[in-house]
Amino acid sequence: MDTELTTFLTELVADVRGILGGTFVGAYVQGSFALGAGDLHSDCDVVVATTTLPTGPIETGLRRLHAVVPDRPGFWSTHLEASYADVETLRSVRGLGTRWLYNDHGHRTLAWDTHCNSAHTRWILHNHGITLAGPPAASLVDAPPPGALRDEARAALPHLVAETRTWAPFDVAWTQRYLVTTYCRLLYTLSTARVASKRGALDWALATLDPAWRPLLTQVREDRALGWDPEAGPRPGSLDTTYAFGRYAESFAR
Repeated sequence: MDTELTTFLTELVADVRGILGGTFVGAYVQGSFALGAGDLHSDCDVVVATTTLPTGPIETGLRRLHAVVPDRPGFWSTHLEASYADVETLRSVRGLGTRWLYNDHGHRTLAWDTHCNSAHTRWILHNHGITLAGPPAASLVDAPPPGALRDEARAALPHLVAETRTWAPFDVAWTQRYLVTTYCRLLYTLSTARVASKRGALDWALATLDPAWRPLLTQVREDRALGWDPEAGPRPGSLDTTYAFGRYAESFAR
């Protein structure tokens, strides 16, 4: 993590800790940065562990904080994702399904959501979580069973396109790349019971999957540097090829 991101997170955690008081347990980076693959096209994903889920004045204080975080100077104030998880449900996959207080990428609001409550997140935290404050993440989060990771990936594969349509525009090139990359990440987890970064999953797919998909996978890997551009449409024919790749990927879930 660069100096700007480190400074942003240090200040954020200090503010969060002041609001949570005695319910604060720890704060941890997960996602791409924890996997050693974060860059300017990544979210900064943070999980804050608490003794109990935030309610009352504490919840109100967190909502007020996140309403103004995007106004802070610097790049990372609008590229944060954060969840507030109680230690009991964070501990293991037995806590799956519990809604945690969640701040979506760059938003000013918090919602009760299961977005980060996954076997995927627990695997990253247990194996690679970066401690910002508190005890090591592995002391709070058990390693999820391989079967739980594979089941989660298998269940997600058939619904990826439909789920993505609920929040992402399909006339933007970024979405095409997101679909291919996410299919690769799910296939990697289904195969290995581990979690890979976006680049790591694409590299694995290029080396492992049917060579017929190499042109598509190479296009997505090389175009990642283009980032989010709402004016840039998908490359001609790339969405149709992506849908075909999706059908291929989904066949592994059967």
